[in-house]
Amino acid sequence: MQLYNTLSAEERAQLIDEAGKQRLTLSFYAYAKIEDPKKFRDELFIAWNALDALGRIYVAHEGINAQMSIPADQFDDFKNTLEAYDFMKGIRLNVAIEQDNHSFLKLTIKVRHKIVADGLNDDTFDVTNKGIHLKAQEFNNLLEDPNTIVVDFRNHYESEVGHFEGAITPDVENFRESLPIINEQLQDFKEDKNLLMYCTGGIRCEKASAYFKHQGFKNVFQLEGGIIEYARQVKEDGVESKFLGKNFVFDHRLGERITDDIISQCHQCGKPCDNHTNCANDACHLLFIQCDDCKTAMENCCSTECLEITHLPVEEQVALRKGLQVGNKVFRKGKSDALTFKKSGDLPNKPLAKVDSKNIRQKIAVKKTLLGKAEHYYTKSKIAQFLIENNEVSVGDKILISGPTTGEQEVIITEMLVDGNSCETAKAGDQITFELPFRVRLSDKIYKILG
Repeated sequence: MQLYNTLSAEERAQLIDEAGKQRLTLSFYAYAKIEDPKKFRDELFIAWNALDALGRIYVAHEGINAQMSIPADQFDDFKNTLEAYDFMKGIRLNVAIEQDNHSFLKLTIKVRHKIVADGLNDDTFDVTNKGIHLKAQEFNNLLEDPNTIVVDFRNHYESEVGHFEGAITPDVENFRESLPIINEQLQDFKEDKNLLMYCTGGIRCEKASAYFKHQGFKNVFQLEGGIIEYARQVKEDGVESKFLGKNFVFDHRLGERITDDIISQCHQCGKPCDNHTNCANDACHLLFIQCDDCKTAMENCCSTECLEITHLPVEEQVALRKGLQVGNKVFRKGKSDALTFKKSGDLPNKPLAKVDSKNIRQKIAVKKTLLGKAEHYYTKSKIAQFLIENNEVSVGDKILISGPTTGEQEVIITEMLVDGNSCETAKAGDQITFELPFRVRLSDKIYKILG
């Protein structure tokens, strides 16, 4: 029986678009004793593959940690697959406030030693003796207490684009690093301070709160459901947001906006910006913050070196990266010396700018019609190739190119070739090529903007 993916991300994105169904991005976790994680993993794959559920899931003897995308009309059936297991009956599902049908494009379920790599020996302390869970308003109330210390248990690239006011934001690359650093920083406050902690969805705080209670901290609290659930309560219950900026998420969206505050800068030019990019050089894939101007000028690359590499023939690029480690292990997330304006650790509590809500509304309201899909991008000549499947497109038309990695890019066609010949208009069935300053991918769609 098939227990693995057979489709590429591009093929899956095309099927999702053709289905035209709304999908929900959600996350959940549960600590439980699982005797046979491999058997548990295979059971989940069979059940979820049948529902067209996608995502990144880790299972271990200690439980499950999942970030997923499911068809909205399969939500109840999906919940039933969870509640077939006693330890997941009534489990809280953190549903994203911003939805993207392409948030996940594969179903990946991996058996791990732990569902979160924390570096702790669970036999040395009581992992069930956790901190007190707080809802959004309760969390806000405790934030106002001058006797409170609030700590962000996420990584530097997460807290850089969004964090709670006054939070300690350790300059760390993973959860494992943060625990001893914070423990040492707060040694003098074990008895008389409220230790208030938060993370993305709550799972890191489940273990961290028990660890810090074991370390002697008396008053330990954690944000129930993490920032994801906090944002939902802010939106639905009218709670004031004490969180500034974006919540970094580990899917194609790379962030959910909580407030219109921008608290970070483009790592290349210093302009206020909080949009993450993965470097387009396949030997790098560095995660960094890049504004639209730098994105266009640098073609989604983090450095001129990477930009030059992306212009080489594919065969030469493959030869150059042969034997290299995974890009993120080489460059470390957001820590390249090529990034002039990288900030870590002591982050601002005041916004550098505000998101232009008027422009956001205009983007949402734009009327468009689907033309077709991307087929190729010739990096050296900066030529994009598309297949027109519906309607017509002409020189002078404004088009939108959209995809999970490319984002949304608007351009005006000034010149194009149809099936290799210069032409003013292309119709369904035609193959068109024209210059583009950015790379396109097979999952990208091309639309004509109307009006």
